Amino acid sequence: MTRAGRGAGGSGRDSLRTQLWPLPALGVVLAVIAGVTLPRLDSMLQRDLPAWLAEYLFSGGAGAARTVLDAIAGSLITVTALTFSLTVVTLQLASSQFSPRLLRTFTSDRFVQGTLAAFLATFTYALTVLRTVRTADSDQATFVPQLSVTLAFVLALASVLTLVLFLSHLADKIRVETMLANVHADATRNLHRLLPDVSPRGRAGAPPQLPSPPSDALLLTIDSSGFLSSVDEKALLAAAVDADAVLVVGHQPGASLIAGTPIGAAWPRASAAFRPDTQTELRQHVRRAISTGPERTGAQDIAFGLRQLTDVAAKALSPGINDPTTAIHALSHSSALLCDMAGRDLGPRLLHDDDHHLRVILNRPDLGELLDLALAQPCRYGAADPAVLTRLLTLLRELAWHTTSSQHQQITHQLARLRATAEAQDFHPGEHARLAKLADYVEQAMTGVWTTATNTDD
Repeated sequence: MTRAGRGAGGSGRDSLRTQLWPLPALGVVLAVIAGVTLPRLDSMLQRDLPAWLAEYLFSGGAGAARTVLDAIAGSLITVTALTFSLTVVTLQLASSQFSPRLLRTFTSDRFVQGTLAAFLATFTYALTVLRTVRTADSDQATFVPQLSVTLAFVLALASVLTLVLFLSHLADKIRVETMLANVHADATRNLHRLLPDVSPRGRAGAPPQLPSPPSDALLLTIDSSGFLSSVDEKALLAAAVDADAVLVVGHQPGASLIAGTPIGAAWPRASAAFRPDTQTELRQHVRRAISTGPERTGAQDIAFGLRQLTDVAAKALSPGINDPTTAIHALSHSSALLCDMAGRDLGPRLLHDDDHHLRVILNRPDLGELLDLALAQPCRYGAADPAVLTRLLTLLRELAWHTTSSQHQQITHQLARLRATAEAQDFHPGEHARLAKLADYVEQAMTGVWTTATNTDD
């Protein structure tokens, strides 16, 4: 009955993926299980161990075993605190220097999560095994779990190596080039997951004509305020089919929603009006199908990666940072992402039932909105820098080469804006001429002509 492939589950998985605690918590649980079961295995196999294997195991007494486990547990909790402190400092740096929306990139880093998990698991394992070591002073017989203590020693050595790798990884992670590359890669994965590739040069022809809600359409609301994080397309389609209705969700994923404010509309596909019970059920189904959260995510928001890149560019162009080179690098990633988006099915997402009747219209950004997102703020904040304007015009030229004639209107609109901005600046005549030539190259690219030029890129 349904022809929708994406639901709200992706939002929950994305939220879990960007949390620091799940993997370390799993490591602690596994460490407790290992710390309880391995000493029991030790007690069963201790007399049956081959001589060659016993030579490689811990051979000290109970006192030595306690000392080793004490040292491992004490040092690992200190190293864990240091690792956590470095991670927090890195998050603070990324938030203040680049953009608060980059924090999700750091917290979703599997290496950081795995490092914390390894340290906490080693600490927990050593502490759990320590309780099983029995000395001659106790009422019971002396017991030294050789296998368990040996494994604790191996885990401690592995933790030292992990610490070295973590410091190297962290030094690379805080580089702006690495951050931009990671944002670009994550945005590209989300784009390929959410948007089918229509053709190498984008969707040809005019966009489909969509029905407009009638004046007496049923207005749809939600119960909680927040950012639109996900839409359960299967649930919406099923609700529309059951009510024989057409649904329109007027907000895009990532938009800010307010509880009680209309977010869309529904109306009967046939001429008959909704029954009161049908209205109530339809509203309830829509509320359950639309999820909100405290922040934007990339679960269904195709513009989120572009938003992050634009934030970095705008932050770099602020007077407090004044780093136009970083802004130009961010615009390069935005250009590559836009060129990829241009060849995909942008615009509203349409869901049909098995009889090919249009049932659900989900609002999504088109190329014009995405292009405005990528260019508007860098153009405003970098208007006085010829290098930034050069990169913006180069972005339009690159995008023009990847679009069809039906998409050229949006590029022409942005080109006129950039031309007006450049002409209003007090640049050297040579810089004005250079920018004007590059603007001409944008128009040539829209006609399928690429002039091999020099000194047009920074």
